[in-house]
Parts: sequence; C-alpha cells; structure tokens
Amino acid sequence: MGRLTLDSPLGPLTLTSADGAIVALDWGHQGDDAPDSVLEEAARQLADYFAGRRTGFDLPLAPRGTAFRQKVWAAMQAIPPGTVLTYGDVARMLDSAPRAVGGACGANPIPVIIPCHRIVGSGGAPGGYSGFGGLETKDWLLRHEGFRGKPGKAVTGAKARDRLTLQLL
Repeated sequence: MGRLTLDSPLGPLTLTSADGAIVALDWGHQGDDAPDSVLEEAARQLADYFAGRRTGFDLPLAPRGTAFRQKVWAAMQAIPPGTVLTYGDVARMLDSAPRAVGGACGANPIPVIIPCHRIVGSGGAPGGYSGFGGLETKDWLLRHEGFRGKPGKAVTGAKARDRLTLQLL
C-alpha cells in the first residue's frame, strides 16, 4: 500500500493506493509517505486541477464499497464540472432513494477525484459534505469548477442529468 500527502488550497490531502489504483483521499496528513507511480500521477493531476488546468481526472480508481455505492460513485464521475444534480436526480436514475444516494456520497472514499460535491439537496440546498471544512469546502470546489449558482439556490443541469441517464443505461 502506498501513501502520499500533498498540499492543496484545501489543506493537506493524503492519497492512498493499493494494487496500482487510488483507494482513498483523506483530509490532513495520515502518516509517513510511501509514494508509487500512481500516487505521483494523482498528485500531478490534483495540482493541475487546483491550478485550474484540469477539470477531470484520468486515474485508476478502486474505491471499496457496495455495488450500490459503486453505481453512485460512477454517476458522480459522469457529472460535468460546473454542474450540480440533486440527490433525487441521481436516485431516480438509479431507481433508488435520495437518502441512499446521500449515504453513498458521505461514504465516498476518494472525494474531489470522485466529485461528490456536485450533488446537492432538493431545491439546490447544499446538502452535506463530509470533507474537512464541510459546506465551505463543497462551495469552494463548486466555484473552483465554474458553478455560478447562488448558495442555497443551485440550479441543476437538466442536460447533464439527461446525458448522465443515458450513460448509466
């Protein structure tokens, strides 16, 4: 298992890898570094993301979770930067319930790279965010990606929702 801590505008982030894939991104410093090539590439891509030179990630990911959570995390990765969907939008696409989607968001082991911050509550309410800084961090990430909705009055992307539905079929 590899580990690499990097500085970010959100504070230190620690990446963890196993078997050639990213398995976790944790807030703060999580122990001694033992970098490998996948972690070094993830650190480069995250640096580019935070510098505004990248909007998505091309990394091998292996988040550990139930089949349902895997589906939710895949849906999150299909939401374009600068766009938000509601927990209900994603739940309808997966034939599930908004609370179940919220639970999968809160259990996301690779935040930022798997963009759980792009899912908000009904009517655009921010919902929650389990990362360091909570909703302030979620708001920062959305604004960094170009989302220009008003806090608490987010406008979801119907076109993005339709594209995502097609991708999940």
